[in-house]
Amino acid sequence: MLGRVKENMLLKCFWEPTHFTYSSVFTALASMGSLEKGKWVHAHVIKSGGKLVAYVGNTLLDMYAKSGSIDDARKVFNRLERRDVVSLNSMITGYAQRGLGKEAVRWFAEMLRIRIVPNEITFLCVLTACSHAGLLDEGQKCLELMKKYSIEPQEAHYVTMVDLLGRAGRLDQAMKFIIKMPIEPTAAVWGALLGACRMHKNMDLGTYAAERIFEFDPHDSGPHVLLANMYASTGRLSDAAEVRKMMKESRVKKEPACSWVETKNAIHMFVANDDAHLQREEIRKVWDEICGKIKEIGYIPDSSHVLFYADQQEREVKLQLHSEKLALAFALMTTPPGFTIRIKKNIRVCGDCHSAFLFVSKVVVREIIVRDTNRYHHFRDGFCSCGDYW
Repeated sequence: MLGRVKENMLLKCFWEPTHFTYSSVFTALASMGSLEKGKWVHAHVIKSGGKLVAYVGNTLLDMYAKSGSIDDARKVFNRLERRDVVSLNSMITGYAQRGLGKEAVRWFAEMLRIRIVPNEITFLCVLTACSHAGLLDEGQKCLELMKKYSIEPQEAHYVTMVDLLGRAGRLDQAMKFIIKMPIEPTAAVWGALLGACRMHKNMDLGTYAAERIFEFDPHDSGPHVLLANMYASTGRLSDAAEVRKMMKESRVKKEPACSWVETKNAIHMFVANDDAHLQREEIRKVWDEICGKIKEIGYIPDSSHVLFYADQQEREVKLQLHSEKLALAFALMTTPPGFTIRIKKNIRVCGDCHSAFLFVSKVVVREIIVRDTNRYHHFRDGFCSCGDYW
């Protein structure tokens, strides 16, 4: 965490920060999604008279894009001394993560118009944008266009294409695509299909995809959890319990769900069922109050997202202790009214938390931004930037 120590290093040390210093700091902040500290360092660049030379400007732009502030990213892009494929890739990625697929495709078209040659990362960014926005035709054209630039699709491109077809509900087409690929399907390819099967509740194909993944790595917790989720979401709780039993017998450890939120220049971490936080009682009380309010306007807890076999009441209690809900409650406690809340999560946000945050954004009149492993979710006035397509 970049705190006062590194701030003092920048301000009070006997040497002046170099372009490399700024670039390194922006890269670190981008990985953390720490927007406020990023703005502070950006302000220091301006005050010190620093110019946005290529690699500094690109890392600054990337920091804003990965922190979910696409407007700030665009302002930086407009001020760059020189725009190249790296800066354009960052912009396309920023729009992709926001679910603004058509805007990302427009930037890609502009990139081609001004004769900046795309690279394999560019095509991956565009495919990701198409996947997040359901732009099936545009995604297929993008994959075909790679031939024109003599770029051979890599594993990541095929994974994203399977994800695009799967999200769009074209599961049979996704399976045919996998069979026809010029490379052997990897665990990541089958993982993309499994995720789509969970989304569309295709049990047979989802089970088949999970079995293929287990052949690569029987100890990978991700597909086990996805498979259990899929069973639970369709009411097959005994099958979900069987998957958990298999995980226990094989000593498969589920990656703990963690969420981070930045308030008052400090980053706070929460885990599901967090009993360690010093303010845990107050945090749970705040969430209970919020939960009561959102239930009054239509929120219905979806306990299928609790991955253990228990009675309904116990499942709902566990559901309200997900890490992102605890982080949100803490942020509501410690930030002023109207302040935008930014939460980062190490795994995909669950469907129930997504639903709850829609209602919370309406009740507290706040913008809530959640960054998970897939994308950004911008909640405002009861709506999300993903359009519930995720």
